[in-house]
Amino acid sequence: MGQRLNALETALKNEMNEHHFYKKNAERTKNAVGKAMFEQIAGEELEHYDRLKQLAESWRKDQKWPETVPLKVNETPVRSIFGRAAKASGKAAAAGDADDLKAVREAIDFEAKGAAFYAHLRDQSSDAKEKAFFGLLAKIEHEHYSSLKDTEEYFVNPGGWFQKAESTNLDGA
Repeated sequence: MGQRLNALETALKNEMNEHHFYKKNAERTKNAVGKAMFEQIAGEELEHYDRLKQLAESWRKDQKWPETVPLKVNETPVRSIFGRAAKASGKAAAAGDADDLKAVREAIDFEAKGAAFYAHLRDQSSDAKEKAFFGLLAKIEHEHYSSLKDTEEYFVNPGGWFQKAESTNLDGA
């Protein structure tokens, strides 16, 4: 039981740190695409924190997986928000600055670690609800990772990103 509570405490700390990181970078960046992406993920990390906090409180009280904590978190629309923001800013959009690129690369690293952490919790669980919940969090963190990789590509080479995005749309993929 203590091991699961320790894992939840680690997850809580990580989610709040990530929320603050994304919020700070949303306020800092001048890039509309970066701002939209950072704001969206900041909100999602806060939602994850709230769900995990409910779980940790229930574990402390009952020492078991709760029956009443919602086991669903909102699906992440970050990839579509990123795509809309990039297209709205147009092909002439400026590449991200050095701070934007540094922030995205740092976020890529901790989202990859977060996805692996939640996948590990999923794989260690024998409870179907717990397994499904941590599996969903792992999937969402992986989607954040993928969106951040797209953002990195956009910041480094906006023209190339648009060319790739347009060819994807032209062939129907």
